[in-house]
Amino acid sequence: MNSINSKDTFSRTKDVPYGTPEYVIELPPGYEDLAVIPPEERKDKTSISKRTASDLDIQAGAEEEIKKAGSEKFEPYSSAGPPSALPESVAQPTLIIVIDDVGYNNGELNAFLQLPFPITLAVLPQLPHSNDSVAAIHQAGKELILHQPMEALGGNDPGPHAVYCSMDEATIEKTVAENIDSFPYPPAGMNNHMGSAVTRDSNCMIPILKLTKERGIYYLNSLTAPGTVCAELSQKIGTQYMERDVFLDNNSDRESILAAIEEGKQIARQKGAAVMIGHVWSSKLASTLMEIYPELVEQGYSLSTISQYMKIQAKENLVNENFGD
Repeated sequence: MNSINSKDTFSRTKDVPYGTPEYVIELPPGYEDLAVIPPEERKDKTSISKRTASDLDIQAGAEEEIKKAGSEKFEPYSSAGPPSALPESVAQPTLIIVIDDVGYNNGELNAFLQLPFPITLAVLPQLPHSNDSVAAIHQAGKELILHQPMEALGGNDPGPHAVYCSMDEATIEKTVAENIDSFPYPPAGMNNHMGSAVTRDSNCMIPILKLTKERGIYYLNSLTAPGTVCAELSQKIGTQYMERDVFLDNNSDRESILAAIEEGKQIARQKGAAVMIGHVWSSKLASTLMEIYPELVEQGYSLSTISQYMKIQAKENLVNENFGD
C-alpha cells in the first residue's frame, strides 16, 4: 500500500488525474500510483453504515414522480438482454450493479458494455476519455450517471472539477452543473467519487441535492464513510435517492467478488433490492458477472438500473394507492 500524496505532489504524478476510493481496496496493475489512505490513518473511516429498506423508497416529493410515472409509458431497457433480465416487478429481488471510475482509461470499459443485462456506468467528468466513454455507454444502451469527485476526509485528491467543503453554495452548484453539462448525453443520476467530507456536510450537500432534483436526476450515495447527511436531506428536498449496499471488489479476485454478490443477493431478498458498486478497472469483475448471470436469472433475481427500479416502484406504489382508495 503506497502512502498518501499531498495535493501538490499528486498534481505532479504522471497520468493520474484522480485518486482511488477511500475504502480499503486492492489496486490492479497499472494503478499503483493512485493515492490511498494509509492503514494507520483509516481507523473508523472504512466502516460503512447500512440503511433500512425504507431508504429504497423514492423520497419526499415522490407524489409528483408517482403521478408522472403512472401517466408515462414505461420503455423497456434497450440492451440486448433477454426479457427475463428486466425488472418486471420490484417484488422480485432486484440486483442493481453500478460500475465506477469510467473516464480515465476506457480500455476496460468494453467488457462491461458487452454484458447482456442492465448496468449503470458512473463516469468521472472532464477527463481524457470521459466523453467518448459517455458516447459508448449511450450507444450500448446502458445507464449513464455522473461520478462526481468530492473532497475526502483522509486527504486523498479526488481529481479535477471536484466539490470541496471550502466552496460556497453557488460555486458547488456551478461545479456540478458544469460537469453534468460537459457530457454529450445527459446522465440519469449521479454518485460521489470519494466524498466522505462532503457527504457529511449539509452546506455542501444541499446545493448538490437541489440541483439533482432540478435536473430530474437521482442521487446515489456511494457511502464511502458513515454519518452522511444525504438520506435526510434528500427526503427534505425531494430528491430521488438510493444508497450503496455492497462493494463488489474490495478484493478483486473471483472468489471475493462472488462472496460480495452473495451478500447482495441476501440483501435483495430482505429489502427488495441491493445496489452493488464495482470499478471499471477490476480485471475479474466483468467476466465474473457474465459467468453468473444465467444462474442469477434462473434463481429468480432481476437485474436493473436505479432509474428502472424507481419507475417500476413508483408505478406499483400508484397501483397500491388506487387499490387503497
